Amino acid sequence: MKVIICGAGQVGYGIAERLAAERNDVSVIDVSADLIRNIRDTLDVKGFVGHGAHPDVLARAGAQDADMLVGVTLYDEVNMVACQVAHSLFNVPTKIARIRSQSYMLPRYQDLFSRENMPIDVVISPEREVGEMVLRRIALPGATDVVRFADNRIAMVAIECLDECPVINTPLAQLSDLFPDLIATVVGVSREGRLFVPRSGDQLFAGDLAYVVIAKEHVRRTLGLFGHDEQEATRIVIAGGGNIGLYVAQTLEKAQSRTRVKIIESGRERANAIADELRRTVVLHGSALDHKLLNEADIGDTDLMVALTNDDQVNILSSVMAKRLGCRSSLTLINNPTYQDFTNALGIDAQVNPRSVTISRVLQHVRRGRIRAVHSIGRGAAEVTEAEALDTSPLVGIALRDLQLPAGLRIGAIYRDGAVLRPAGDLQIKSKDRVVMFAMASAVKKVEQMFRVSLEFF
Repeated sequence: MKVIICGAGQVGYGIAERLAAERNDVSVIDVSADLIRNIRDTLDVKGFVGHGAHPDVLARAGAQDADMLVGVTLYDEVNMVACQVAHSLFNVPTKIARIRSQSYMLPRYQDLFSRENMPIDVVISPEREVGEMVLRRIALPGATDVVRFADNRIAMVAIECLDECPVINTPLAQLSDLFPDLIATVVGVSREGRLFVPRSGDQLFAGDLAYVVIAKEHVRRTLGLFGHDEQEATRIVIAGGGNIGLYVAQTLEKAQSRTRVKIIESGRERANAIADELRRTVVLHGSALDHKLLNEADIGDTDLMVALTNDDQVNILSSVMAKRLGCRSSLTLINNPTYQDFTNALGIDAQVNPRSVTISRVLQHVRRGRIRAVHSIGRGAAEVTEAEALDTSPLVGIALRDLQLPAGLRIGAIYRDGAVLRPAGDLQIKSKDRVVMFAMASAVKKVEQMFRVSLEFF
């Protein structure tokens, strides 16, 4: 696939890195010569210095032969115009744009991005998607990652195995026997920095991070079996009153929950603006690194500190300070991947990576076959994928125990006619089933092949 990426910042670099590793033909455009030089030197991609929305620059990047254009510059309008030019002049089949301003996303303007107006096939709003991820983490304390699939009927939950975890040191197959009515499958394990797909005879150990595919109604029970019975946070302090912080606070207010929220915002004008939009949320003006302000926010009696500023260092340090001052738990927004490796050592309980959210959405449309959703794990080391089985799929009509699945792949659940099915050995996948599976990077291409329409079908 030939892909043009407009924007060589952290998100653009991350997308280019993933696509180039899979041997796609990738061209990257950015106005910064330094960013383009860096991406040329470190990745197997073509780099072009210029404005991503200019026709001559797109032409130099090969837009006339491109299968996809991805606009992820810092400016919404550049991303939008790049998609329009790619459509009108070069007839690029798929256009994806990152749109950060929420004014473009208002329901009354929903026709803006239609083919007749602004022909953008996929609009990614990272602020809204990150906000939804934060809300899922708030709703499921004890989970370090939560992603939904199959019309929200299936969840992939990452769960840390603590020393007192009841399911450690027990073969996974035995867990299935002990809880036959529980629709939950351990599909991946991260142990001492190594991510792998476990076999039925493998055991979980303290310190492992288990990736579990679960039916929605069994999520809380599964967390309990892993020893996580934390109560949902009712007292929350949010550091950062930007689009994400405001979205989270507004959603919690609309839910009419008993949660009490306070926001710390460093900009006076912004603090005043969001205070006018919120009804029950207390807005404090000042720095989230101010010891006195944190005490004023009653951080010592707070259940959860959610750090959502635009500065990774502020997010990390404010989370550490909050825990030192008595806050029970922390959830931290981190953009820079170099910071993500040592957050656990600092006592940060969970983190959110906006870059991975955007990359996962792009990969969903790069993947061939009937791929409905993709979530990237561990900087591209693995993916959780939801795919629809076709009549021609080699998976259809064969008992799961008899399938010759590639190494590095494990099926987590099957969604059929509104019901979630556990992947038992005698179960057969049917056409139109939606299969949620965990695949190491080495198995991703084989997943695509299993869910593609073969030429013989025609």
